[in-house]
Amino acid sequence: MSQIHPTALISPSATIDESATIGPYCIVGDEVTIGAHTVLHRHVVITRLSRIGAHNQFYQFASIGEDPQDLKYAGERTWLEIGDHNTIREACSLHRGTVQDKALTKIGHHNLLMVNTHIAHDCIVGDHNVLANNVGIAGHVTIGNHTIIGGNSGIHQFCRVDDYSLVGGASLILKDVAAFTMVSGNPAGAHGLNVEGMRRKDWPQHTIDVLRQAYRVIYRSGLTTVQALKILQDDLLPKEPKIQMLIDSLEHSKRGVVR
Repeated sequence: MSQIHPTALISPSATIDESATIGPYCIVGDEVTIGAHTVLHRHVVITRLSRIGAHNQFYQFASIGEDPQDLKYAGERTWLEIGDHNTIREACSLHRGTVQDKALTKIGHHNLLMVNTHIAHDCIVGDHNVLANNVGIAGHVTIGNHTIIGGNSGIHQFCRVDDYSLVGGASLILKDVAAFTMVSGNPAGAHGLNVEGMRRKDWPQHTIDVLRQAYRVIYRSGLTTVQALKILQDDLLPKEPKIQMLIDSLEHSKRGVVR
């Protein structure tokens, strides 16, 4: 049987796994699903229409599944989905999607959202990301996997932050952040590769060296994006498969990448 504190308020339409824990003064609203071993420590509000997976931790004053902050929102049924093994720290706010997009905000697995992180409507966040204190993610943003976003940073709507990138603290992101790239500033500029992150993952030196060559081609050669893509595809991709992630960043970008 679920461990539900007597002061918690639970909607009759909520579904809570028998191994989950709902702490003091939590509120779980209509059509909320909470998976195995997930813990709401205390004073957590999950408003409605939210699907939450297993082994998640929610800390006090987190606001989960609230209506989107979009003037076009008119009460439509939209959703928030959260995967497994996420840590959602104090005062985070995660809003549901809008029908103007896919009616869904989605958070993946193994993410750490530090104090006061805001994830707006229609965002897609992948796996193994760290979002530090007071990060603000505007609507329709896509965050990849294994990224780090420094505290007090803001990401403009419709931007992408691709895999293994690092955003320095207090940065303003107005364009897309390419895979593997370190960016910082207001507005942000590119400042090299996330080499320390690669080393921490024990990537071979050959991989790091080829990615450095690719970075110079994209950011330091003065070539157009089309010209840089040709070199990445013809010369560097055969040497290192991870170059494809940089190619994808350039090809899929709709706002242009931070340079």
